[in-house]
Amino acid sequence: MALVMLAVHHILIFVAILGLSTGKDCFSSTENDRAERYCPSPGTRKCDDVHKGYRCKPKISQYWGNHSPFFSVESKLPRALPKECKVTFVQLLSRHGARYAIKRQAPELEKTIAQLQSTAKRYPGKYAFLKTYRYNLGVGTLTPFGEQQMINSGITFYTRYSDLARHTKPFFRTASGDRVVMSAQNFTQGFHRALSPTTPFQPYPILIIPEKSGQNNTLSHGACPAFEHSPHHGKTARSLWAQQFLPPIQRRINSALGTALSPMQTLSLMSMCPYTVAADPLGRPTPFCALFTRPEWRAYSLYATLSKYFRYGPPSPLGTSQGVGWVNELIARLTRSPVRDNTSTNRTLTGSRETFPLDRNMYADFSHDTDMAAVMFAMNLFPDVEPTMANIRVKEVFGADRTVPFAGRMYVEKMVCDTGRRWGKGEMVRVLVNDRVVKLKGCGVDRFGRCELRKWLESLAWVRKGGEWEKC
Repeated sequence: MALVMLAVHHILIFVAILGLSTGKDCFSSTENDRAERYCPSPGTRKCDDVHKGYRCKPKISQYWGNHSPFFSVESKLPRALPKECKVTFVQLLSRHGARYAIKRQAPELEKTIAQLQSTAKRYPGKYAFLKTYRYNLGVGTLTPFGEQQMINSGITFYTRYSDLARHTKPFFRTASGDRVVMSAQNFTQGFHRALSPTTPFQPYPILIIPEKSGQNNTLSHGACPAFEHSPHHGKTARSLWAQQFLPPIQRRINSALGTALSPMQTLSLMSMCPYTVAADPLGRPTPFCALFTRPEWRAYSLYATLSKYFRYGPPSPLGTSQGVGWVNELIARLTRSPVRDNTSTNRTLTGSRETFPLDRNMYADFSHDTDMAAVMFAMNLFPDVEPTMANIRVKEVFGADRTVPFAGRMYVEKMVCDTGRRWGKGEMVRVLVNDRVVKLKGCGVDRFGRCELRKWLESLAWVRKGGEWEKC
């Protein structure tokens, strides 16, 4: 018992936030333990809007898969609620902000640039910058642009749910990865700035759940050995697609430069676009982005999407089951009842009102793109339709850029409405993914994309039974 309490004590910590002393458009980076400050010059256009997200080059930037910066996705269903309704509860699930390439990918990017520069015979037109380009990107950490994304997200969360925020304190949780923790920290600073602009910031309590293999954590999968060691069908699917869409791009690039880049090095060259955008303090498009056409970026988007769909979506019930634990925690919060789950929930944490309170009306969790994809599929938010080039622009079909971009977010709202209206009986629930109202399924959805809470919970029978966790 003493050991358990010690663990809880170390997990529930009060975190310090980076100071923003030079104004709201200036923010800091601690990359490589250096503190640097970035302030846009007067008149400099910012690509990232506080509430609407990324606005520059939308015809290509919205097709960078999970490397796209958050942007407000068009919604076919109305975002505004009827005046008779009011939100009484909100749960946020957020991905971390923009980051540098992760450890296994960064060396490939650097090698690609090195080989290109050592073999290129010419640098015509739009390729001229490559001759003198120096690779100096970080590895895996949150970028200054990503920090600002999360500050903006915190501001938006308060602004959107200010009626709740004035009367309740949100409960914050995060997976323990550095970029995720830092994202949560920056989010709380943005939230506080909007809540009380003239009050000095004091660190908010954030529950940090360790990301360790074999340890239960609904914000970072790793507790299902059968899944972790199973064939990655997402990689297989994207590899097959890469064999189709990359060779023509490879030939065009090699012909222009006189190089001999491989198909996967061509993919690395494409990835330099979103990663250099993420590395720019203001998220501005870079010359790498102009090297490829709109159709090529849509093919790139499908490459990223197939990986998530076949690993965590309908073709992989065990992958989808990685999101079941979080959804069962959501059910507990919505109903203010104990968690009923035998999958990835941490019972030590969910069994304590200190680490899993049920009396709040606002909750905010911070995670990774893979875990968020599993959660969304577990909630049955997207139809069982395989993404293709023909439907990649169809909003109802799962797309990585529209669901799990950098700083992507999902809001789950509970509301009450005028009981005199047929559609407004009892408590209702709706889900927004990056500002798009997602039409709920199997629960008698109305024209606003909502279901009665009771019926929606009934539609989650597969989740409440634990998915296919017994196969872990």
